[in-house]
Amino acid sequence: MSDQFKQEAAERAAEDVTEGMRLGIGTGSTAEFFVQALAKRVAGGLNIVGVPTSERTRDLATELGIKLTTLDEMPQLDLTVDGADEFDPELALIKGGGGALLREKIVAAASERMIVIADGSKEVDALGRFPLPIEVVPFGLEATRRAIVTVLSDLGLPDVLVLRGGASQPFVTDGGHFILDAHLEKISDVKALATRLVAIPGVVEHGLFIDLATKAYVAGTDGVKTVLPI
Repeated sequence: MSDQFKQEAAERAAEDVTEGMRLGIGTGSTAEFFVQALAKRVAGGLNIVGVPTSERTRDLATELGIKLTTLDEMPQLDLTVDGADEFDPELALIKGGGGALLREKIVAAASERMIVIADGSKEVDALGRFPLPIEVVPFGLEATRRAIVTVLSDLGLPDVLVLRGGASQPFVTDGGHFILDAHLEKISDVKALATRLVAIPGVVEHGLFIDLATKAYVAGTDGVKTVLPI
């Protein structure tokens, strides 16, 4: 049923894409439904150009005939459509479960608007149930990990950090970095955490997306609802 809801939200977002739009295209299972819905509109004559946020999205969009470019060639975008691992009533997000959070945030920040597509399970009162991905440079990993632990402790958060993929075969992002997943349970001050994390040498980026999403389409048993930030 979850896939059906993801598809419904994705298809609703595809309806917002208009002729000539410069479009950021997200990464993940829900975003793949959006790529498929977008491809149908392109096949029907819609002229758009997209900037993918991962190699996986690039491959799928290319296979389905969607015209693509890069942020270097087109640094300003009209709209980004992407999924989220969690979102709260202010449309602050946790993203990065698929490992593309850095590119996703760069693309979202270059866009005039961002639409989140999700099923109802991603809507939460407070972020933190889903582990927060923190993208880090491999060099000095232990020093960076300890600095993150200090920040979490200062903010009264659990200091449970897990290297994605494990020490013997860590997950590597498209940018060549590692990801530490922070199991935080509930984040009481999202902006404070975001500010502290990004100031740590060795932290490339984190999965907190704040003041980027302008709307969400959320699908459930009652259909697709529109969520705006409070």
